[in-house]
Amino acid sequence: MTEDAPALVIAVAATALAALALGWFARSRLTAHAHRRRQEFFGLPDNSECVLVVSRDTGTDGAVARNDVMALLELSAVVKNCGARAQLISGETARQGFGERTEFCLGSPVANRRSAAHLHSLLPGVSVNTDADPGPDRGAFVIGSERYRLENGSVEHVLLARLTAGQEGRPVFLACGQRSITHQAAARYLARHNARLSRKYGAGGTFVLLLKVVNSQAYGPDVVELVADVTKVATVPQPKLTRSKDL
Repeated sequence: MTEDAPALVIAVAATALAALALGWFARSRLTAHAHRRRQEFFGLPDNSECVLVVSRDTGTDGAVARNDVMALLELSAVVKNCGARAQLISGETARQGFGERTEFCLGSPVANRRSAAHLHSLLPGVSVNTDADPGPDRGAFVIGSERYRLENGSVEHVLLARLTAGQEGRPVFLACGQRSITHQAAARYLARHNARLSRKYGAGGTFVLLLKVVNSQAYGPDVVELVADVTKVATVPQPKLTRSKDL
């Protein structure tokens, strides 16, 4: 028994080392798979380029709103984790098609001409009330037959969409909200839940989600609820009578 003890110890150690090596290999494979899946979802392979399109803050001589800056930081971390690079451009000066590079576009159609173009071209089932005069429907979203009003600091909505122009095209990620704080909330939601969204819609899938930011005056962008998946209705044109009242 004593003579067999060293051999037994060696066998146990070898088994333990093999188990550790196997575990390390499995974890490495899972990590690599998750990384590739994330890159496919965002359309950001290694060393690729994307564009971050931001809106102007009409109250600060065209500067980027603070919450939009925070949203850009969230998205910049996503881009870096994918091993890609980002270029920042204004929605007022963007003059390019979509599909060649991944695009992250932040802003309402009032402040971001690029967002307005995406809504018109890719989400014909969505309209946004852009009336500057005060009223209960100012800033409201109309999606199909449903109207979602803005309640400043209490209930604020944002559309978070992944849109493609074709199977080979890089995606456009659109965060179009009723206030700038909703863009930060949407960017954070996308960064945190991209793996789940990829599993549900596929790495190349299209989706349009309506999110609600709850009590932002107390909780900032941290409390976000999914109101509905509005992909089907948002991508179908509304009757002309409905659209004539909104933008």
